[in-house]
Amino acid sequence: MVAQSDINRAGTILIVDDKPENLRVLSRMLTERGYKVKKAIDGESSLIAAKFNPPDLILLDIKMPDMDGYEVCRQLKADPKTKGIPIIFISALDEIFNKVEAFKIGGIDYITKPFQEEEVIARIESQMVIQEQKRLLEIKHQKLRYEIKHRKEAEAILYQSRALILSVLNSSLDGIAGMEAVRDTKTGKIIDFRCLVVNPAIARIFNREPEYLRGKLVFKRFLHKLKSNLFDAFVEVVETGKLLEQDFYYESPHSRSWYHFVAVKLGDGFAVTVRDITDRKLMELELQRLATLDGLTGVANRRSFDTAIAREWHRCFQEKKPLSLILCDVDYFKKYNDFYGHQMGDDCLIKVAQVLTKAVKRPTDVVARYGGEEFAIILPNTNAEGAIAISEWIRQKMRQLSIPHKTSTVGNSVTLSLGIAGQVPDSETRPTDLIAEADKALYEAKKRGRDRHVIRAVSREK
Repeated sequence: MVAQSDINRAGTILIVDDKPENLRVLSRMLTERGYKVKKAIDGESSLIAAKFNPPDLILLDIKMPDMDGYEVCRQLKADPKTKGIPIIFISALDEIFNKVEAFKIGGIDYITKPFQEEEVIARIESQMVIQEQKRLLEIKHQKLRYEIKHRKEAEAILYQSRALILSVLNSSLDGIAGMEAVRDTKTGKIIDFRCLVVNPAIARIFNREPEYLRGKLVFKRFLHKLKSNLFDAFVEVVETGKLLEQDFYYESPHSRSWYHFVAVKLGDGFAVTVRDITDRKLMELELQRLATLDGLTGVANRRSFDTAIAREWHRCFQEKKPLSLILCDVDYFKKYNDFYGHQMGDDCLIKVAQVLTKAVKRPTDVVARYGGEEFAIILPNTNAEGAIAISEWIRQKMRQLSIPHKTSTVGNSVTLSLGIAGQVPDSETRPTDLIAEADKALYEAKKRGRDRHVIRAVSREK
């Protein structure tokens, strides 16, 4: 087992402060307790020292000339070589927003000047114990043959450091909990998990006080609300030592949030860290949504069309429902662009897309820009009559919209040619057959004089 004194003697600490007297006091205090100490009097030299020979921990002052402690922390966390070094801020700034900013940019603790020697040592030892615990857990996963030995060391460190890390747990923005397996006395199988350690951040997810959760069997019931097989995944963490990492969505009466958690085996249980990733997830979902849309018209893009036609084909095949496809093209659009200019051409396409969007009513209907001035409408559970009705509605609205088109030989306003194909999907045909028939129908509509629709049935001949 690794003793705490061994951890301290092995630790290297970088002290960053522009006041020589602070450096002397902290250096003496730490050296007497067996730590190796490095010193830096400004932000730039501290960055060089940390990158050249990374310490185990950094004590960082905030108010320094040229580069303050906040900026030093940001640069350290942005560098892969130094981002894992724990940083404890030591500052005379005692306002809450100073502390919040320190934790937000990556600090793991905050000590206010003037400091007490016992407090500084206790907080440092807490972090050194935590760092050693992480190292031991990593070794455990890399060397399974030492699993039992490392598990005992991790358990010993966990219980020895509980009092020391209490302040860290209470101030952490991430939810942290330690869970103990509850086993069936006859079979030995895990039937639930009991909360041993739970901090305020994770208690807020349950909308409970930490004291209410400690010692309770609430975990299995909570997991079944999220995902039915998630409990078994945590059991596997305990039984195999395999790390578990996932995102999950949780809706409570008070909030709707996304979280990311990491669970690692710890004794006959596990430790889990939970982080609120709602802002990041909303951004990802928005980016995913934008990635499926055409940048000009706002309807689905070609990639999204390909995905949707395959999805709806499969669904209609399973349900034996008709699937219709309309391909439509702006008549003489090249002439329109040449005469009115590309800006007016873009405006024309946007207005056409708006008409097509208004023509469909159901969530499963899809309007997409198929390419250039060509659009597509996917109509699940829609027969030929329904597709024709939508096509005629579109032509009527285009006449009402009356976008001037002086170079068209069809009329004085912008018109559309529409090709319709539909069938009940079967094992003899594919989505590409439906697209091909709609394309042939569109070509036929143009050949017959444009500003009209033509419908074709999908051929099953091989």
